[in-house]
Amino acid sequence: MRLFHTRSNTQNEVEFVCLEDLVPQDHLLRKIDKYIDFSFIIDKVRPYYSRDNGRPSLDPLVLFKMMFIGYFYGIRSERQLEKEIQMNLAYRWFLGLKISDPVPHHSTISWNRRTRFKDTNIFQEIFDEIVLQAINHRMVGGRVLFTDSTHLKANANKHKFTKEEIKVEVRDYVEELNQAIEEDRKQHGKKPLKVREEVKDTKTIRKSKTDPESGFMSRDNKQEMFCYLDHRTTDMKFNIITDAYVTPGNVHDSVPYLERLDRQMERFDFKVEAVALDSGYLTNPICKGLSDRDIFGVIAHRRYQPTKGLFPKWKFKYDREQDHYLCPNGQRLAYSTTSRDGYREYKSDPKQCVTCPLLKECTRSKNHQKVVTRHVWEDHKENVRENRLSSSGKMLYKYRKEKVERSFADSKELHGLRYCRLRGLHNASEQVLLTAACQNMKKIAIHLSRLG
Repeated sequence: MRLFHTRSNTQNEVEFVCLEDLVPQDHLLRKIDKYIDFSFIIDKVRPYYSRDNGRPSLDPLVLFKMMFIGYFYGIRSERQLEKEIQMNLAYRWFLGLKISDPVPHHSTISWNRRTRFKDTNIFQEIFDEIVLQAINHRMVGGRVLFTDSTHLKANANKHKFTKEEIKVEVRDYVEELNQAIEEDRKQHGKKPLKVREEVKDTKTIRKSKTDPESGFMSRDNKQEMFCYLDHRTTDMKFNIITDAYVTPGNVHDSVPYLERLDRQMERFDFKVEAVALDSGYLTNPICKGLSDRDIFGVIAHRRYQPTKGLFPKWKFKYDREQDHYLCPNGQRLAYSTTSRDGYREYKSDPKQCVTCPLLKECTRSKNHQKVVTRHVWEDHKENVRENRLSSSGKMLYKYRKEKVERSFADSKELHGLRYCRLRGLHNASEQVLLTAACQNMKKIAIHLSRLG
């Protein structure tokens, strides 16, 4: 009987091999190495290195390429990354290491993060440069953008926290809103509001003991947790990520939106014509901001739960020319005043309401008076609603799930963006920016390789 050959003694044989021949020609890292220009990294990091002091440092290109490999393949641990590079020939080829070369120690990455690149903007600069390369390859239009946010679960126990009272930050649009309120009151013949003593509003939040910079997220139909939010924008053309910005998990989606939109328009010279957003962005300031920028905004409908047994607000029709509301029974609700919060108040005549057959379905106020409010910027929100219901708006919103939502799905499924690797806002920003940069690199390399 012939025995099977087990090849048990081949491991110790010496062979002459060429690393170039061992990496498949269609390997992803070959495409990235061919089509992505990494030379800009040297210029970006030069200010952070000493020219004539200390031992020679690790080549910055090798350092960042090691980090990119971790994000390309979702390797969350730097210790594991070192082991993977030790064994994977394609990784060695991408880094320019020979088969016998030692792999840089994993602590090199963490040391550079904690010391050399601490409090720098290097990761944002790298992300921006990759976007600029995509623009140069005509893969970004800059005309139609999609924005949304997703959470990254922080490395923190949700049960270990302290309660802290903090000041509520004043929004950027407050001064503009106050001016609009005064103009609205003047048009309606009302006196200017008295200057109110400055009272700083406060709110109580949960602060994690393990990661104090994270925020506690508590939303309907979502798990309560300490997390960070990745606010992301993608372009219509090739779904290139054009912006990635991280905030604590308790910051509302709408807060950083207009500022980040302006940054993209300034940094990349975008001529934005339309945007598609989730319902979390349906606020009066954002609708006005889009209108001021002459951008066609499509924002999902936000479902409001009216008081059970009472008419919803849409049952009351607004007459823009006469500036009053009509109730379901045809009664006129006249303008009364404009509040400090920017809402006009329209009130019914209680004498007519007492005998109205629809009173029980209209109001439960003791004086039988119905009050309907309308924001001074409500017209801009109504324009956005009309955009959403138009044929072009419906088509544009359908693309959202294929663009920004798919980008998030790829980040979480392929690149390990479900959880924060490290604690702290700066480290979470690094993870998000480099993950987004690697996603863009993959898209650029694969697209250009198909073109030949």
